[in-house]
Amino acid sequence: MNTQALNMAKTLYQRGDWSGAANALSQVKAAGEVCGEADHLRGNAFMKLGMFNEAAGAYAEALADVGYGHAGALNCNRGRALVAAGQPDSAVPCFEAAVTDKGYATPYKAYLALGNLYSRRGMAREAGVAWRSAAIDEANPDPSGALVKLGGCFMTLGRPVDAVEAYRTALDFSPEVGQGAIYADLGLAYMAANRVAEASDAFTQAISDPTYHLTPEQQTAFSAAQKAMSALNAGGPSETDQMLAGAGYGAGAAHQQAQQPQYQQNSQQQDPFAATSPAASGTLDPLDPLGKSGEFIPSPEDTGFFSVTEEDLMKADKDKRKMERKHKKRGLKVFLVLLLIVLVLAAGAGYAYYRGYGWPTQESVATDMFSAAAAGNDVSPYLADGMSDDTKAQIEAILPKGAKAEVSGVDRSMTSSTVLVMATLSGSGTQSYKVTLARSGASWKVTGVELSFASQTGTSSSSGTTTTTGTLATTSEASTGAVSAAANAATSSSAS
Repeated sequence: MNTQALNMAKTLYQRGDWSGAANALSQVKAAGEVCGEADHLRGNAFMKLGMFNEAAGAYAEALADVGYGHAGALNCNRGRALVAAGQPDSAVPCFEAAVTDKGYATPYKAYLALGNLYSRRGMAREAGVAWRSAAIDEANPDPSGALVKLGGCFMTLGRPVDAVEAYRTALDFSPEVGQGAIYADLGLAYMAANRVAEASDAFTQAISDPTYHLTPEQQTAFSAAQKAMSALNAGGPSETDQMLAGAGYGAGAAHQQAQQPQYQQNSQQQDPFAATSPAASGTLDPLDPLGKSGEFIPSPEDTGFFSVTEEDLMKADKDKRKMERKHKKRGLKVFLVLLLIVLVLAAGAGYAYYRGYGWPTQESVATDMFSAAAAGNDVSPYLADGMSDDTKAQIEAILPKGAKAEVSGVDRSMTSSTVLVMATLSGSGTQSYKVTLARSGASWKVTGVELSFASQTGTSSSSGTTTTTGTLATTSEASTGAVSAAANAATSSSAS
């Protein structure tokens, strides 16, 4: 390695001579050598020169020097270079790699970039997780920006109540001057949640900021909120409801607040994150540790103002601000961790529903029905709604008494499933059954039960058991066919 060239390059770099620094840094390494420091600085110089492809290449070479470290910063810088070079798809893996580096001091930078890229792709849930991670990072000097973006993701996902909490928390972390844009977004979220009075207040706060002007959408929502409140105060909400419905906010919004004190009380009961007055509760609200939602004035005897010096007061104020920020961060973490859980669970539940899972499961519904029949209990709770009494009676008749049932196979789909049950009869021997089920909300209901018999062809299954769905060649054939036909009819009725 050419140490003299590296020292010269550093001098040029410190002077802001980016072109000279880049040329000098390119002469530091010999063929086959690695020098993470030189390539890192070279990448930075190329970025200053607007040579983004070259910068991405320099950062990649720096990453090859494992001993240099700084993988988080290098991956984040490389991702930025690729985005600037018009290669956003290639940038995503760089940012994702950056946040996995435990030694990276400022991961919020990579999370912010990921949030932007996911948003451009229309991936609102993934973007929300990234914005949440950026906001919770202790190193982030401005979590409010990420929280506003998080609120926008919740609005896109059709979850205005969560958006309200994100915007309200953003207000706690932003300077009091210039909060108009956040209040305006908060107003839209309140309107989407049919909380008209709060929406009107939020928009009023927004227009009190002389640096901010409402967008056409926000102005329309504000006008709707004002008319709703005027009609409510005049005692004529019906016309307002029609107006709100025409504006796309849903009829009945004003009626929700006909009893304003009671409405506010109900809102606080339903919303566990609603800001409350610290003076009233006796504790600090983790989402409003500064007490902005109400005056929090300590008793004079607790202040010690008459026995401390000015220097003591300044130190106490500094310590207080430090502690307040710590409390705010802790409250923010609690709030955002809960939001992350909601995001992940929502995605997982949708996938499980699509794959044919539910709770209780198909296996549980089938075995519980057989257990109830074995004990002589009513099996109606396990049967599909709308099934005729005759069909119910036939299914009850075909289920064995005193038997022990085990599931031998399941065929799942999103809306219907089939469960194969092997019952050990009370006397002797076993009998196979085919149980058909239909989706009922998150659970399943039985739509039919058929006997299943050994195949006459002798086809063997992988488990060594030879079974197939068939019909009785005896006097019970008519009964079995009736149950099957009735079950099919019930299924058709349910589907329509």
